[in-house]
Amino acid sequence: MTPSFYDEGALVGVLTTQPLDRILDYKAPEGGCHLGAFVEVPLGPRKVIGVVWGPGKGDFDYAKVRSVMRVLDVAPMRDEMRTFLQRAADYTLTPMPAMLRLATRAPGLGDPPSMRKVYRRGASEPDRMTDARRRVLEFLHEYGDLSFTLKELAELSGVTSSVVKGLVKQGAVAEEDSPRDLPFPPLDPNRAGKDLTTDQAQAATQIGAAVASHAYGTTLLRGVTGSGKTEVYLEAVAACLKSGRQALVLLPEIALTAEFLKRVDERFGARPAEWHSGATMTERRRIWRMVGTGQAQLVIGARSALFLPYQNLGLIVVDEEHDTSYKQEDGVLYNARDMAVLRASLLGAQVVLASATPSLESWANAQSGKYKRLDLEARFGPAVMPTMQTLDMRSEKLPSHRWVSDALKRAVDQRLAAGEQAMLFLNRRGYAPITLCRACGHQVGCDQCDARMVEHRFLKRLMCHQCGETKPMPTTCPSCDAEDRMAPVGPGVERLGEEAVELFPDARVAVLSSDMYGSARALKAEIESIADGGADVIIGTQLVAKGHNFPNLTLVGVIDADLGLQGSDLRAAERTFQLMRQVAGRAGRAEKPGTALLQTYQPEHPVIRAILAGDEEGFWRAEAAEREAAGVPPYGRMAGIILSGPDVAQVFDAANALARNTAALAQVGAQVFGPAPAPIARIRGRHRVRLLVKAGKGVALQRAIAQWVGQLRLKGELRLAVDIDPQSFY
Repeated sequence: MTPSFYDEGALVGVLTTQPLDRILDYKAPEGGCHLGAFVEVPLGPRKVIGVVWGPGKGDFDYAKVRSVMRVLDVAPMRDEMRTFLQRAADYTLTPMPAMLRLATRAPGLGDPPSMRKVYRRGASEPDRMTDARRRVLEFLHEYGDLSFTLKELAELSGVTSSVVKGLVKQGAVAEEDSPRDLPFPPLDPNRAGKDLTTDQAQAATQIGAAVASHAYGTTLLRGVTGSGKTEVYLEAVAACLKSGRQALVLLPEIALTAEFLKRVDERFGARPAEWHSGATMTERRRIWRMVGTGQAQLVIGARSALFLPYQNLGLIVVDEEHDTSYKQEDGVLYNARDMAVLRASLLGAQVVLASATPSLESWANAQSGKYKRLDLEARFGPAVMPTMQTLDMRSEKLPSHRWVSDALKRAVDQRLAAGEQAMLFLNRRGYAPITLCRACGHQVGCDQCDARMVEHRFLKRLMCHQCGETKPMPTTCPSCDAEDRMAPVGPGVERLGEEAVELFPDARVAVLSSDMYGSARALKAEIESIADGGADVIIGTQLVAKGHNFPNLTLVGVIDADLGLQGSDLRAAERTFQLMRQVAGRAGRAEKPGTALLQTYQPEHPVIRAILAGDEEGFWRAEAAEREAAGVPPYGRMAGIILSGPDVAQVFDAANALARNTAALAQVGAQVFGPAPAPIARIRGRHRVRLLVKAGKGVALQRAIAQWVGQLRLKGELRLAVDIDPQSFY
């Protein structure tokens, strides 16, 4: 049995975050250390962070073994967390140091507790107001009682530190000494929530009882858009907090959740911890520490919040569980929805998967009885589901520079005349997806990737959506040097916004796209403004389909409903169905009824017909039958193998070597397809080749793949990545 404490000088095995293939032996420090302790150890000339993972191997001269330098003043890693990281690593075939990096993504964990200067709104007004001072004060007003360091306040307000210091002298900003890491204010689960419908109350009662049982279980909470799923799972959060356990709510777009955080504040009387890429480094360290000591009861987070060191986690909610952003596509390749289920099973915790359009995987698990299923069939209050119909674009005689049909324009005009909002949806960022030379036909591509560069007229640049590379808009053709012959081809939301301004000259047009705003805060502010009536026509990408509530929005027009139906992606039909149903659900969420119009050149397509019919169960049954017949997920297993490197010949040689020796896979009945160039064959200068492994549902695929790829010796800059349960095939 592994001891839980190691005396001074005892050999301990330390897992570090460094890319090594083994656990290293060290001597326990003066005073000893616990199993799971976070420690600082010497590694060559450096000091690195690690975790005491168990006893040392002792296969090295004891006299030459170095000692742990110190034990960090943070809560030790719990046994369940170490088990979770190991199980997740085994499932995703990820090296353990990379998993540990996911679990320690907070700066300054080794820093001792200390005080710092923080700044908040003061009691006085400045004697003279400037634009810079106004930005600081408006920022502090927006964030209420929160305090910031001098650097954070200056950067987030877009001013210099001297502006803040000047406001301190005037008493308009207060400077205080504060511990670096403060507990989060307690949440009150006994505060009265909103009145629930009968269906909502029954669902909340069932989930609350499951949470109180302290046993593992997963519930698929399927509810039509606007049915009040959030209120149901907030009651589950309340039940979890009452039992003294912590709760986690995962959201697909955490940076856009101002409305959700307000609802949490109203329900529990305080704001939760927010864990996402937009959080400051100071706040990330605070959350990490407070979660580990139980002083953060509720975390609202992006997928990586799943790897925080919870002391007593009792509930994980995965909102919009079908959303593809839960799949991490670089670094550690994992699906947060599946990892949430794994972690809860180790904790004796409950999982709630909430969605109006569940993933086929979750639907199938509910059908088989693996998950419990609860349904909310009606919208909350007086709101009703929008009516949906197609606009057959084959009968429209649109000029080449137009994308809004006459029928859709008339529908928008009617809504504007009634003082209501309309949304035009196009799932393409930027101004135009292709920039073409009309003289020679050259399409401007990325220098580092095999991808066409997208024009972003708002930024006055071309951008690669694969690697982020940008370049100025060319005035002459890079291929034939022809002048003034470069032309945009196809629409993006920016171009659609231009068309909307021309078609509706008296309307206020707002374009919602993540790359058009300098910060998540600016995007939040724009969304709040639109919800308050600050725009008449909203142009949006899939960003607008993710849970936003615009009370006065009564019409959604989908510009290209066929966009997701092309290609060979096995999930194309599912994703199109989900996206169309979700974006249509933005309409008519208050008292006024809504309508969704889908522009399509394929009105007879089975997916389009299923969207219109609203027969979701019929769609899932048909889709499930096709997948089961083909033996693909969720009725079979798949894994992607991606080899990459700067030398295309070397990459193909390695891929062919793997394809020639598949004995390990053949033993479990797995098939190998490829190698073939990836659909995007070069990203950031690295050539990419894919192989696809397909196997039966019950196959122990990871062990076979590990043995198979283990025969390949990677040389130079050659890299291999394994994607278990791939969600995309780019």
